[in-house]
Amino acid sequence: MLAAQTDDLATDATPASGPELFVVINPGSGEHDSQQTRDTLARVFDEAGRRHRFVAVSGPSDLAQAADRAAQQARGCGGAIVAVGGDGTINTVAQAAWRHGCMLGVLPQGTFNLFGRDHGIAQELEAAARALLNARPGPVQVGEVNDRLFLVNASLGLYPQLLQDRETFKRQFGRHRWVAILSGLVTLFEWRRQLSLEIEMDGERTRVTTPTLFVGNNRLQLGRIGIAPEVVGRVGQERLAAVMPKPIGTLTMVWLMLRGAFGRLGEAEQVHSFAFRSLKVNVLGMRKLKVAADGEVGVMRPPLRFAVASRPLTLLQPAPQDKVPIE
Repeated sequence: MLAAQTDDLATDATPASGPELFVVINPGSGEHDSQQTRDTLARVFDEAGRRHRFVAVSGPSDLAQAADRAAQQARGCGGAIVAVGGDGTINTVAQAAWRHGCMLGVLPQGTFNLFGRDHGIAQELEAAARALLNARPGPVQVGEVNDRLFLVNASLGLYPQLLQDRETFKRQFGRHRWVAILSGLVTLFEWRRQLSLEIEMDGERTRVTTPTLFVGNNRLQLGRIGIAPEVVGRVGQERLAAVMPKPIGTLTMVWLMLRGAFGRLGEAEQVHSFAFRSLKVNVLGMRKLKVAADGEVGVMRPPLRFAVASRPLTLLQPAPQDKVPIE
């Protein structure tokens, strides 16, 4: 059996055409059993005769270092590193792939899987794995905030707090969509802070007050919440999209959340959205603040610079016959 042990190299079958796969499974990602996931992938890759190895990851805290080591190995042999997990896991592995210049494969296993869905990758594990065998590399735009990459979105203010509270609720009640909705409502009713921002774009500076700044790099997500098509259509063409609500109260924020759920957020006069290539943001009166990137919340010091990354990520994208229509 190929790759029967962690880090073993597949050697007992004639390799199928395609790069060797270095598979990174986050043992703490989502509801999926990592051993069952590994067994499924080993079977699919064995049947195809594809050379692969599973990268040893002792736990979520070891994910970044394990991905970095795997990306170096993949780069050295012309292989690809494969991320198995949700958007946060995929982000961590993508950072390593981008840094070392190797190909990235994605097998979505999270709750929302916005990155995978936006690129037509199947959400069912075995279907995605079989499609990966025929995938071909192509460039994909990524964003960055203060040199941290993001594939889907980055944000400050209310949105990182929503994400942080959502994870707390999920640990208590499970990883379900209704839990995410409930935690969001609780956060909205507790949030009172407004950010004072000085924004610089194209040499012009503007001061704004907003509860949150959301920067998107995912047309699927932006389209779902109803951001204007003329803004969404420019994302991916060396542009990102910024979304900022005006200063509003709790009930209005809940109303905006409902509009977003029904795909009508962009129609609200309380929301301003625009496309950009580079945006410098100074947060007045704050030396550091929470910033989220693809669902992972960390702390950064302003000013913050949001921009399209200097070079694209090389993603193994499904062949036309394997692409799943965007829902």
